Order: sequence, then structure tokens, then C-alpha cells
Amino acid sequence: MEPSIGFPDDRTDMIRLKKIFLPAAAMVLFLISCKGKSENPIVDPKPDNERPVTPFKTLNYLYEISGKKTIAGIHNREPSSSPARWTNEMESVTGKIPGLWSGDFLFQADNIENRSIMINEAINQWKKGAMVNLMWHACSPIYEEPCEWDNGKGVMSSMTDEQWNQLITDGTQINSNWKARMDKIAVHLQVLEDNGVEVLFRPLHEMNQGKFWWGGRPGPNGTAKLWQITHDYMTKTKGLSNLIWVWDMQDFGSLQSDLTTYNPGENYWDVLALDVYDGSGYTTAKYTAVLAAAKGKPIALGECEKLPTAAQLASQPKSSFFMGWSELVFKNENNTPAQLNALMKAANVITLDEMPGWQK
Repeated sequence: MEPSIGFPDDRTDMIRLKKIFLPAAAMVLFLISCKGKSENPIVDPKPDNERPVTPFKTLNYLYEISGKKTIAGIHNREPSSSPARWTNEMESVTGKIPGLWSGDFLFQADNIENRSIMINEAINQWKKGAMVNLMWHACSPIYEEPCEWDNGKGVMSSMTDEQWNQLITDGTQINSNWKARMDKIAVHLQVLEDNGVEVLFRPLHEMNQGKFWWGGRPGPNGTAKLWQITHDYMTKTKGLSNLIWVWDMQDFGSLQSDLTTYNPGENYWDVLALDVYDGSGYTTAKYTAVLAAAKGKPIALGECEKLPTAAQLASQPKSSFFMGWSELVFKNENNTPAQLNALMKAANVITLDEMPGWQK
């Protein structure tokens, strides 16, 4: 594998990557033996006539499969010049292509210059029938763009309280800088809209992660306020109508309260995703907390290194998709080729060949 261009080779400075999982066979036996008495039984999905109908084909599909199946996904991080690298790697290992493709607007000079290549791949994946997810590791608006990963003036930099207050105050220089950054992103999102591509848009991800410049600020004037500003600017000022907003959190021990203190409001997001990195894996407590916070909206596994097993997904069937984190999936010793093959070919996991297609 080629070395990382901008991200560290691992994320140990932010998260512990070791996971604890029940073997798939044990989980299956557990589910069979418990049947309806399981702590986390399979919940029958709502009948078709009770599901919400949205303007988005992809969001409607997430509602449709909720409680039945889970879409397999993988992120394709840098370089932007090779925006299907990890999707192709999964196909090479398993013979199956994930049903969800993810890309990133990124922050380094070369990746910013190649954003159009990434956008073209998003269009290509959409035409193939994949669901499109886009992230944005944004440079801080108090510094110049492009930037680096480091916490000096990069993605992992910090802001003073005064700088933050300027950021969320309309008309200040920092606020204007952020809007100028969004202007650049909106151009690419408009290209996707012009090509009929619906986007699971996941900016400001891991809102409760304090090591990102945008994260770790609870309360109404914290990260949630920046999310509201970003949402309104993209949808109202820029007029983008192809965005499905994915509110994303990380699985810290404070998750239960974080789901309240970082919630930007039910009108500001469409899907709630959880990034699973804390070491305890896919626990019932995390699943039920997210499910409760979603209040009937789709939930998903936004990022993961150790992929869930088909049995774990069967025990948490409301997870509408999972998204493996690029190279970490293939570096993790627990994701053996046999396990990846079993997951991608499981009856309750949807790969690209099983997606409904969006060109109808």
C-alpha cells in the first residue's frame, strides 16, 4: 500500500483502534437461542404505507431497508486523483463492490486541485447505482486554505472562544471566511445536482470530537450552531436541493448525553450516523442510544475500522449502511479476506449489484 499523503497512518492520537467483537458464530447462536427475548431483537420495519416519503430516492431507500438489510460502504480518502481506490480494493478482495461510495473534499493543495476528479467519480458511481456520500475535512477559517492535518494551522487546529464567537456571528471576517470556503464546495455540489446526483452530505463530522477545529463545543452556540449556519448557507443561500444531511457523532463514553448537547435540531439533519472506534465495538447501548436519538429517522455506522459481522448487523437491523474507513479496513488483522467475503456476500448486506439504481 502507498503511504498516507495527508492523514496519519492511524488515528491513535484521536481514538483507540483496538476493537472487541463476539465471533460471528457465537452471535448467531445467541440470536437463535434468544429469539424474541434478546436484548436487541430484530424489529420489523414499518409497512410501506407508514414510511415517510421524501424528495430523495436514496433517502426513501434507506427508510425502505431499515430493519431489513444494511448497505455495505467504504470511504475513498486521499488522493483525490484516485477516488475509487478503496472501492476497487474491496472488489479485488471479495469480488463484490460496496453499494455506498464515499469521497472527501479534503484540505491539501493537490487534493483541492483534484476535487473535480473526485466529483466525476461520484457521478460515475451514481450512474452505476451506488449511494454517494461526501465528507469535508475542512481547513479552519482562521487560517489559509490549503492546509495540513497537524494541529498548528491544520484540520486539527483549535480556536479561542472569541474566535468561535466571531465564526458564528454573521458579518465578521471569520464568518465570511467560512462562507467563502463553502462557496468553493457549493460549486462542486451544484455540478452533482446538475447531474441528478443525490448526496449524503456529512460535513463537520464527529461533532463531539474536540480535536477537530469545529468539534467538541456542546450547546446551542457550539458546534451545533456552526452546523445550522452551514446547512442554511448551502440550502438557502446557495440553493442546493440535492443534499441529504448526515449528522455524525463518535462513540465516546459520553455518547448518551452528546446526542442531546450536539443535536442541531430535527429540521437540520436527515440521517444520524455513529463512528465506531472506541474499542468496545458494536454494543447494544450505542445502538439503542442512537436509535432513540434518531426518533424514527435512518441511522447508520458512519465510520469503522473493524467491520461489523453479518450477525451483528442482524442484531442491529436499523443500521441502514456501514462505511469502512479506507485503508484501515485492510490493515486491521480482524478483517481477514474470509471475513470480508462472508460479510459482503451475506443475505442481509447490500452490495452494488443489489442496489435498485437511480436512473429510472
